[in-house]
Amino acid sequence: MSALQWGLWPWPFFDSAHEALAERIIAWNHENHGKVYPDMNTECRAMVRSFGAAGLLDYVVPQGDAPFDVRSVCLIREGLTYQHALADAIFAMQGIGTMAIRRFGTPAQREQYLEPCRRGERIAAFALTEPETGSDVASMTTTATRDGDHYVINGAKTLISNAGMADHYLLTVRTGEAPGAKGLSMFIVDAGTPGLVVGDPIEFIAPHPAAGLTFTNCRVPAANLIGEAGQGFKAAMAAFDIFRPSVGGAGVGLARRALHETLAHTQRRRLFGKPMHSLEGVQMALADMATDLEGAALLVYRAAWAHDVRGERGAYEACMAKLAGSEAAGRIVDRAVQLLGGLGVTRGNIIEQLYREARPMRIYEGASEIQKLVIARNLIKNSLPGA
Repeated sequence: MSALQWGLWPWPFFDSAHEALAERIIAWNHENHGKVYPDMNTECRAMVRSFGAAGLLDYVVPQGDAPFDVRSVCLIREGLTYQHALADAIFAMQGIGTMAIRRFGTPAQREQYLEPCRRGERIAAFALTEPETGSDVASMTTTATRDGDHYVINGAKTLISNAGMADHYLLTVRTGEAPGAKGLSMFIVDAGTPGLVVGDPIEFIAPHPAAGLTFTNCRVPAANLIGEAGQGFKAAMAAFDIFRPSVGGAGVGLARRALHETLAHTQRRRLFGKPMHSLEGVQMALADMATDLEGAALLVYRAAWAHDVRGERGAYEACMAKLAGSEAAGRIVDRAVQLLGGLGVTRGNIIEQLYREARPMRIYEGASEIQKLVIARNLIKNSLPGA
């Protein structure tokens, strides 16, 4: 394998199963590279079906009570993002949009939703963000009021990935058992439920399917409540603790592609009568990029290894992995733009594409500032006497 291709890191975090998985990811990327679709929704649905057929969704919607292998999830997201960031986003949402059902759902809910999502026959979505509440989840205002054997939902959500093409939404709303986060609950809301309206597509700086949702007297069966009323915040955060390290993995994949493309460019181009990569200033920039990349990757896979091998479920390592991977991606791609000059900001160039794809990583699934708060509070808590 060329040094400028994606592959498994040569580190002790992995075993033979991860080596085999890396080959499957490479094969999926090769088989699906360059396919053309009439629109993004058609492309996304085709990718979900393809993930299911390839068995990749088994890693984000594990069968039965099989444990999550976070290293595998990070590897898949890294490998997919190296080739196609949209594929990574669609892959991850199948897990984020089913995690609460798997962990807290009833047997009937699991039977109805998990297997079709694992096979790629249904598309999942996760509806948390509201127009006036982003990181401040506890202050959300969308409500669900009990009415006999139903709940009536009123309010709005925004920036919801897969909105408009999802077959169901995991919706977190206020049911009012207590103030703040303790008064939130999570429901499964099927697409097409009367009172649920999907807004116009939201145009991001990089291709990504998303829209807003509005709920007007939307009646949802009480049987669609996930877990108990008042446990919605817990259910939402459980998904983040699993998937935050994998956002870091996606950042590593994007940054790795940026470094490889930059290396290739500096080998092709000549400046001042010599190869670009022979200039000391260029070499220093490449060294910074490589060091930044490997440091982030080590934090990502340390967090994943700690979850899989040592059973550590805390947010400290997960948030650090997400922070490191997403922030490193931004810095590395920015250096790549600088080294490519005008090409780096020319529409259609891979570095320009990566630049647009990298920026949202520092916001979704918890902005960098939120990750820092969680890291610092865990650090302080564990340093107190008696901790």
